[in-house]
Amino acid sequence: MTVTDTAHAVDPQRGTLDKAANENFPVAPFFLPRDWRTDLMAVYGFARLVDDIGDGDLAPGGADARLLGVPEDRADDRLLMLDAFEADLRRVFDGTPRHPLLRRLEPTVRRRSLTPEPFLGLIAANRQDQLVGRYETYDDLLAYCELSANPVGRLVLAVTGTSTPERIRHSDRICTALQIVEHLQDVAEDLTRDRVYLPAEDMARFHVQEADLAAPTAGASVRALIAFEAGRARELLNEGAPLVGSVHGRLRLLLAGFVAGGRAALGAITATGHDVLPGPPKPGKVRLLREVGVTLRGKG
Repeated sequence: MTVTDTAHAVDPQRGTLDKAANENFPVAPFFLPRDWRTDLMAVYGFARLVDDIGDGDLAPGGADARLLGVPEDRADDRLLMLDAFEADLRRVFDGTPRHPLLRRLEPTVRRRSLTPEPFLGLIAANRQDQLVGRYETYDDLLAYCELSANPVGRLVLAVTGTSTPERIRHSDRICTALQIVEHLQDVAEDLTRDRVYLPAEDMARFHVQEADLAAPTAGASVRALIAFEAGRARELLNEGAPLVGSVHGRLRLLLAGFVAGGRAALGAITATGHDVLPGPPKPGKVRLLREVGVTLRGKG
């Protein structure tokens, strides 16, 4: 067990929340009001932990399982862990959660009058990951993103008190785009988990086999497929971008950061010639800041 693992075993919040620095977009940047930062990090902690359970990425030692009431010898049973996590989420709404990240979420839920539905959606997405590893059509993938990504944007709007039906529609497009971008960055890693988020109908169209995704570098067919899916993600980002102009002040800058993070990641993918197989293409800070400026000016 490493020093980091030992620390996480003592404080299960630490390793989970530290992952915020590795996201494509700022989770709770310094310029936001302190109460927004607190609540957004509480939401992020939930979303990150449920993903870690679903991906089997919990720290060694079984601390999370113990906190959720799961026997240590069954901590690798992801569906059981997700069931226990859902049970603890439901305790958030009566004020009695066990896991420290859910105890941290409880005042946010109370303060912002949040409902269980978006949290349950994220859990459902991770259950689906245990049962579904391939998506036949783009529409099938969009339905998955409705569970795995769109609840996050809806929670951001709820935390900031800015939800409207039109903003939710725009937010859903942005969040779906960000999920697709993440899938494109992580094609090789997802394959090691026996998951392929590239629609089978598109793979067939571009004459791509799963074996092609396991190569050290991408051939022409894989690059063409990635470029096609990146174009779809870019279109979704552009459709959702009016969300940024619908709000003001620091929230506008935060939402611009989300859109810019997706655009910058797409730029990094393009810069590799759409060869994502050697590892996730990551944008640099200069590219990200440039995209923030473009997004704030309503361009892109």
